Amino acid sequence: MRIANYNERAALLVGPRAEPRVLDIAAISDGRFGPDLPALYRDWADFLGWTASLSTDSQGIPLDRRLLGAPSPSPRQVFAVGLNYHAHAAESGFASPTDLPPVFTKYVSAFTGPDTEVTLPEGGNVDWEVELVVVIGREGRRVDASAAWGHVAGLTVGQDISERVSQLRGPAPQFGLGKSFPGFAPQGPWLVTPDEFDDPGDLELGCTLDGEEVQKGRTRDLIFDVPALISALSRTVTLYPGDVVFTGTPSGVGVGRDPQRFVQPGQRLHSWIEGIGELNQTFRPATETE
Repeated sequence: MRIANYNERAALLVGPRAEPRVLDIAAISDGRFGPDLPALYRDWADFLGWTASLSTDSQGIPLDRRLLGAPSPSPRQVFAVGLNYHAHAAESGFASPTDLPPVFTKYVSAFTGPDTEVTLPEGGNVDWEVELVVVIGREGRRVDASAAWGHVAGLTVGQDISERVSQLRGPAPQFGLGKSFPGFAPQGPWLVTPDEFDDPGDLELGCTLDGEEVQKGRTRDLIFDVPALISALSRTVTLYPGDVVFTGTPSGVGVGRDPQRFVQPGQRLHSWIEGIGELNQTFRPATETE
């Protein structure tokens, strides 16, 4: 099942992946679910039960990607995981984590949908980090890894866009702020429920910059996979429906290259995860009024 934030309303996508149709969930449920995504996640278990017998013969409307927003636009909590692929830890100059990877946050004001124009902060070095993003569908505390997929509403594509100057400026790194400029958390194009995948733990992901492949990996190479992350996070905090987890990026980021490389004005970043979809970001320079 594919769920979209469509014009700020919860929507079900049906039909071919290349040309999906959009069904407004509040309308087809006679107001039982939705109309927005936070309300849908709060009723996620009941919603799944209702969809089991749902007929999607209704035609719906053609998809307009310009109306897509982040699949969970206002989570109570956002978790971002660092150094969660061995090769990325190495290119960043760190040993691979063995107990718990570093966890920080991206702020919700950075959230956008899948196709956007992003302003490059003045004097910054902006980097790319394609990531599998998890949206929580059921509240959990001290979740066992064996039960963790039952707490997942679905998966989506994310970019943890990062401004490295402000992120790494001392005396201590500012990970959250350096990764939360406007537009620095594009997600989408929609949420895909775990049952849609042959193996939700093994998906190809990658991105290109102006058509050149800069990252490519598989989520099976995560040091802490989705169940392990959910279990580890829930040992400290309570996870709530709609919470968002950026699971980490594979190797190939600009700051880890020799020489280092960063996004330039006018460039286009294209990101994808198999079985989910793609993101498209273009970049423009800052202006004096921003």
